[in-house]
Amino acid sequence: MKRTVYRPRRLGIMLLFGFVLLLSACGSNAEEPNAEGSKVRIYVVTTIAQIAEPLSVIGGDRVKVESLMGPGVDPHLYNATQGDIKTLESADLVFYNGLHLEGKMTEIFANISKTKPVLAVGETIPKEKLLQDEEGAIDPHVWFDIDNWKHALEAAVSALKEYSPEDSDYFEENKKKYFAELDLLKKEAIDKMSRIPKEKRVLVTAHDAFGYFGRMFNMKVVGLQGLSTEDEIGISDIESTIELLLEYKIPAIFVESSINPNSIRAVIEGASSRGLDVKQGGELFSDAMGEAGTVEGTYIGMYRHNVETIYHALTGEGE
Repeated sequence: MKRTVYRPRRLGIMLLFGFVLLLSACGSNAEEPNAEGSKVRIYVVTTIAQIAEPLSVIGGDRVKVESLMGPGVDPHLYNATQGDIKTLESADLVFYNGLHLEGKMTEIFANISKTKPVLAVGETIPKEKLLQDEEGAIDPHVWFDIDNWKHALEAAVSALKEYSPEDSDYFEENKKKYFAELDLLKKEAIDKMSRIPKEKRVLVTAHDAFGYFGRMFNMKVVGLQGLSTEDEIGISDIESTIELLLEYKIPAIFVESSINPNSIRAVIEGASSRGLDVKQGGELFSDAMGEAGTVEGTYIGMYRHNVETIYHALTGEGE
């Protein structure tokens, strides 16, 4: 990206220009040098960590990435604060999932996009690769299909390259390395999940966030709530889930890190009253990842955690 260099002739103009630059540098995260001390870092703001963490790996020291929504935060219900809006306004690029995941922030993204690049990465995925519920609503939890997520990240990396062409080769090299890790993750996960007996491949969770996961691994997926956690859970939802557990003799169901576990407890108690011992299979990461600095705070680590937790709970291995 070319920059205009001004060469003022008068000392007063030079001092004034220098003062403005100093103020600008103090007010923008994008002006921090990388480890080489030579390039200006690109300041990227995302909504969810599933976007932020992979981009921090691919972007390396050429980018600074910040996500608005941390561990345990439900993006379906998230309302942006004034601080969030200021953060978005100070970013060089903004990435969000889209597909109505961050439904309460739609107007904010529309306004921010008037002044800077804003991309809904989930909406770059071909429509034929997306899932819909019975009412035609698109499932926004696209990161659980690894191939879908590669496509979404590819679009984000392309936006980074367009913003900073001089870093294009660097981003491309890092992307290829990271995508090779995702390919390995996919192979490992398929190998693991295929060892669960077919009759036990039923995944019951608090809300319907695992449709793409189920499609990848040929599992029946049941969520007490719909695609959004704004949906209400009724007694009929709990009763029908209990009937499913009894029919398939399902040994475990799962809570989610960003969802209230009370509905899952009600299902477990209801199944127990009907003679079926159903365990709480463990906590899965769905709309949010783990704490930063932990294995589960990375996309790959979060995915592996879910695969291992589901596998052990449904097969009984490792107990």
